[in-house]
Amino acid sequence: MDTFRHGDLVFDVRDSGPADGEPVVLLHGFPQDAGAFDRLSPALHQAGLRTLAPDQRGYSPGARPTGRAAYRLRAVVDDVLALLDAAGLPSVHVVGHDWGGIAAWALAAWHPWRVRTLTALSVPHPAAMTQALGHSDQAVRSAYVGFFQLPAVPEATLLAGRGALLRRTLGQGGLPADLVDRYVARMRQPGALTAALNWYRALPLAGGAPVGPVSVPTLHVWGAQDPYLGRAATEATAAFVTAAYALEVLEDVDHWIPELAAERTAELITAHVRTAG
Repeated sequence: MDTFRHGDLVFDVRDSGPADGEPVVLLHGFPQDAGAFDRLSPALHQAGLRTLAPDQRGYSPGARPTGRAAYRLRAVVDDVLALLDAAGLPSVHVVGHDWGGIAAWALAAWHPWRVRTLTALSVPHPAAMTQALGHSDQAVRSAYVGFFQLPAVPEATLLAGRGALLRRTLGQGGLPADLVDRYVARMRQPGALTAALNWYRALPLAGGAPVGPVSVPTLHVWGAQDPYLGRAATEATAAFVTAAYALEVLEDVDHWIPELAAERTAELITAHVRTAG
């Protein structure tokens, strides 16, 4: 399948690997797209796994609703459920990075019967994140989230000079030039950056259940050099998983785990998936 629908929205999806393999859904974050997993997916396919990597809400050109309310976490999770239904999959293994990780945590908490295993890359459990904001340096690390709440200013700042600031920020994180070019080009599409930022802007809106404890086998992979997500929330995450849980720390890796530690991450995901076999 190349696309799937959720209501009036049409999402692009990369459905790759052996058709009869264990299905693994790969959820990207900001400001990535499904290409974030291009370096990682081939190793999963060689291990016999099928991957489904959607360009998520706001990133797929056919799925860019207007207004921040359309980007509440519940809507994002429902998009993933629509993907599973379209593919005829009652349950899958879920891997999420950055905002895709938050969606993955919520999916596993709210719909555990649809999730065989969870692998959260970079992002801790949301409740652990909230806890860490009050007693660590996490609030400083997350200061950009407040900036993203401003109307229009973040778009103008990040996209000025053909996306110079966004390009520089991604490059400083160690992303290869080809991926920096790809991500910046997508964010320069009409309405794309506003849609991506609406994931952040929907955070203050009421509605939807909190993300509670997760009861599926969970692997959390964190890069110790991540400037945005600190150790406090990472270490607190274990308290919010009631099933088997493992933390893997990649000491020399920045935030961009799928791109910069693809081989090691694919090995970890494969081993984790096989524990549920």
